[in-house]
Amino acid sequence: QVQLVESGGGLVQAGGSLRLSCAASGSIFRINVMGWYRQAPGKQRDLVGSITRAGSTSYADSVKGRFTISRDNAKNTVYLQMNSLKPEDTGVYYCNAVHTSLEGYTKGYWGQGTQVTVSS
Repeated sequence: QVQLVESGGGLVQAGGSLRLSCAASGSIFRINVMGWYRQAPGKQRDLVGSITRAGSTSYADSVKGRFTISRDNAKNTVYLQMNSLKPEDTGVYYCNAVHTSLEGYTKGYWGQGTQVTVSS
């Protein structure tokens, strides 16, 4: 099993910045793609961005140019730097990791989520 723990959420004014972290632990063999999702109240969970093990990134159109995903493979940690935050960025941010076991079994894992609130 793999556990993901997010941190770094909080309350920030519009235009401000926050940095989220997500650390994976447990029986880790190989973590492939890692990503960040967010869920606003009453809405579905949407992909914010993702990063491959090699460092290739992709982002939702709504955050391009404002958010940056990075990862440290040695620490099994992924980061989300959020700049120029807007009230519509408010939501619970979830970390996701796709893990492949030594036996070749692939499974996705979720963190517990961290709240980000952007005030206008």
